[in-house]
Amino acid sequence: QVQLVESGGGSVQPGGSLRLSCAASGFTLAGYTIGWFRQYPGKQREGISCITSSGDMIDYDVSVEGRFTISRDNAENTAYLQMNSLKPEDSAVYYCAADRKRDCNTIRRWFRYLEHWGRGSAVTVSL
Repeated sequence: QVQLVESGGGSVQPGGSLRLSCAASGFTLAGYTIGWFRQYPGKQREGISCITSSGDMIDYDVSVEGRFTISRDNAENTAYLQMNSLKPEDSAVYYCAADRKRDCNTIRRWFRYLEHWGRGSAVTVSL
């Protein structure tokens, strides 16, 4: 079965850290651009970070730059999002997506058309 599965979400206090994983099964992540997105209740999904298949391009939204780090391990068929210095406004459902046609310049704009999506992992940042 072709799927992406996020894990690593949960509840944390402000200033804490979490690491999200995005594991692919049924296909090989190598060759895919990976994007991390988050969605607030009632809001559109928004892209927050991206890494190309070779890792030669990495992109962050200004809201997470300097606090979040995206990475990938093609041998493990997994991508990661290390989230540090978490803030209450980071509370959302986080999704990973994979696409062979998009790069980090276009993955946010074309998010509705990406090939593979995970089901999401909820992150809550509160006291």
